[in-house]
Amino acid sequence: MLSFLPDSRRAFSSLSEREILSLAIAAEEEDGRIYSAFATALAETYPGSAALFEGMAAEEDEHRRRLLDLYVARFGTRLVPIRREHVKGFLTRKPVWLLKTLSLETVRQQVWEMEEGAYRFYMEAAKQVTDAPIRKLLGDLAAQERKHADAADGIDALQLGAEGRDTEKAASHRQFVLTYVQPGLAGLMDGSVSTLAPVFAAAFATGDTHQTFLVGLAAAIGAGISMGFTEAASDDGKLTGRGSPLKRGLAAGIMTALGGLGHALPYLIADFTLATTVAVVVVLLELWAIAFIQNRYMQTPFWRAVLQVVLGGSLVFAAGILIGSA
Repeated sequence: MLSFLPDSRRAFSSLSEREILSLAIAAEEEDGRIYSAFATALAETYPGSAALFEGMAAEEDEHRRRLLDLYVARFGTRLVPIRREHVKGFLTRKPVWLLKTLSLETVRQQVWEMEEGAYRFYMEAAKQVTDAPIRKLLGDLAAQERKHADAADGIDALQLGAEGRDTEKAASHRQFVLTYVQPGLAGLMDGSVSTLAPVFAAAFATGDTHQTFLVGLAAAIGAGISMGFTEAASDDGKLTGRGSPLKRGLAAGIMTALGGLGHALPYLIADFTLATTVAVVVVLLELWAIAFIQNRYMQTPFWRAVLQVVLGGSLVFAAGILIGSA
């Protein structure tokens, strides 16, 4: 939802060369730890992929060393305590590397997002600095991170076999997931679940289908506008590679509104009992669709997604009925 709290994070354009190098060092340290965690998680099932991630972790450590050497030469031994979450344009990553079980597709998507973000960070940073050696190093690291992004499509090709290689997701698919699916799914979940309470509270409080439809329409459109602006304002996509803020905002806003309208439209039916029955069926279909999308694009185990979505939706649904019947 739309937040009016002030954003205390620094603008990337305001960072000094010292702060940019400190930020890069912290980022390489974090990415190296993540790749090591991937290697540990996949070692037993996919030893080939585990070896690949060990190598990528070593490369990230080498990047950190090169950055640190240049930092010490230019600014001394005291690093600026700045991390990605302190700067506008960076997003907090979902810690998928902490999951007990990891699918290869989940790992590939995560690696691609990490390396695409690192590449964009170094490119933008190189444009901003004026010190020639610093600019050269940032440009060199950008080129190396670009090569890492391509490695996401080659993870465990031997285990996948010829058929698996033929069906590998291309970079365009990963960009589609990042730009449209992730914000759209967040919007659909928010619109479907958050509007349940006001719609069914209005329905059981008034028993009037027309008034219930107006409440549902207002809730859906309001939530869509709020989610759209929030997503568009979250970052400009330059550092994260998530794509145009306008596209992401439209995806989130439209799917939020659709999620809310789904169970409001049945109240265009004049008969209250029939309208409510149809609305309940639509709610079940919405929750099932959310679980399917989470499983299909976010690699969430299907029945876990069903449990999470249905449980949360049922609680909100029950709250609406109880409040409306009071």
